[in-house]
Amino acid sequence: MKMLKLSFVWLLILSLAVLAACTNSDSSTKDDETETSKPATSEGTETEESDEKVSIEFWHAMSGTGQESLDSIVKGFNDSQDKYEVVAEFQGTYEESLTKLRGVGGTKDAPAITQVFEVGTKYMIDSGYIEPMQKFIDKDNYDLSQLEENILNYYKVDGELYSMPFNSSTPVMVYNKDAFKEAGLDPEKAPETFSEVIDAAAKLKKGEMYGFSMLTYGWFFEQLVATQGGLYVDEDNGRSGDATEALFNGPEGLNVFSFLDTMNKAGTFGNFGTNWDDIRAAFASGKVAMYMDSSAGVAGAITNARFDVGVAYIPHAEEVKRNGVVIGGASLWMSKGIAEKDQEAAWEFMKYLTTPEVQAQWHLDTGYFAINPKAYDEENVKEKWAEFPQYKVTVDQLQDTVPGLATQGALISVFPESRQQIVTALEDLYQGKDPQEVLDKAAEGTNRAMEIANKTKK
Repeated sequence: MKMLKLSFVWLLILSLAVLAACTNSDSSTKDDETETSKPATSEGTETEESDEKVSIEFWHAMSGTGQESLDSIVKGFNDSQDKYEVVAEFQGTYEESLTKLRGVGGTKDAPAITQVFEVGTKYMIDSGYIEPMQKFIDKDNYDLSQLEENILNYYKVDGELYSMPFNSSTPVMVYNKDAFKEAGLDPEKAPETFSEVIDAAAKLKKGEMYGFSMLTYGWFFEQLVATQGGLYVDEDNGRSGDATEALFNGPEGLNVFSFLDTMNKAGTFGNFGTNWDDIRAAFASGKVAMYMDSSAGVAGAITNARFDVGVAYIPHAEEVKRNGVVIGGASLWMSKGIAEKDQEAAWEFMKYLTTPEVQAQWHLDTGYFAINPKAYDEENVKEKWAEFPQYKVTVDQLQDTVPGLATQGALISVFPESRQQIVTALEDLYQGKDPQEVLDKAAEGTNRAMEIANKTKK
């Protein structure tokens, strides 16, 4: 009954989910997907030969460049040893992949590894589908200290790591250095606070060029709240128990909405909607001088612009110290209910993924962070950073992040729905409605969703 109730909750969430995370390149599906054949067995009969490779399925949602890099990494693992074989299978968007997992989760037919976006973390922990990574870490005495602490923290609850981080990103502020020069601003020193951004945006507004823009997307709002030290929900951001009340409509959230409202009313804010491609195209074509993007979008911003591109930390309210950023992206989950040998194969692959050499390749291919910081010492990474120092800014911001409940990130099972509430609030704000009023309405919607989810779970 509990699983049926969880399934109902997730169906509700999926029906209201909008805008898959920036880490999912597109929602296209493949015409021909590889189907893994599993060794057939019958009761009391051993049909698998001792020297036969253990073949496991890895469900993922990477497309485009991300899929190309992932396929290369999987091939590298398969070629590196003769005991295991990983078959990577594209399953569509994060939402589509998770819907498919619901049909087989917790059974022997589940894929050994599933990639799930970060806002699905709470759902996965509660689902009963998974084995926590900590089980394998403890059994193998695996040294977690070699991995990036500020990435691991998101996927830890009560000190236990539930999934292995994979494609990880954070937001950054990207700006047009040429426009800064023309406006009399220092191109090597981006504004750091909300008021500094407001002032710079006014100077940068020229003709069809707006000073600043931010995608109408809840993720950026969450980050601007967290860098002020603000919590998204109660119960220690949902990490000491099931959250019941939204806190994002407090002083920190109001600071963010007032910041955007000021520029919107002044005509220096460009509203380019909810589509990543639209806001990135606006920057590349000179229609906006500063905007928020994912760290994984930096390479594209540099490549597509006809001007010199700068990258900076995200801004914060002047009355607080910068706390840093919350990790975004997705992680890899180990299935429960599958054969022990399949879990062993999955764990060996995950360890391979975390090596400096593999992480260096992943970082350079895609722009995502290396979860093993030793990757940044690899010569190919050093060479790339020397050519594009903007890459290093994204890593510096992550490593400068102050660990805490705010930057660890919130855990709620209805996060996609809550993000939709924020999108609606932002749209209303840009139509001239009161910042506190629209924030309170979004908080009420989130509270209702959490109440339903918590009741259904019990």
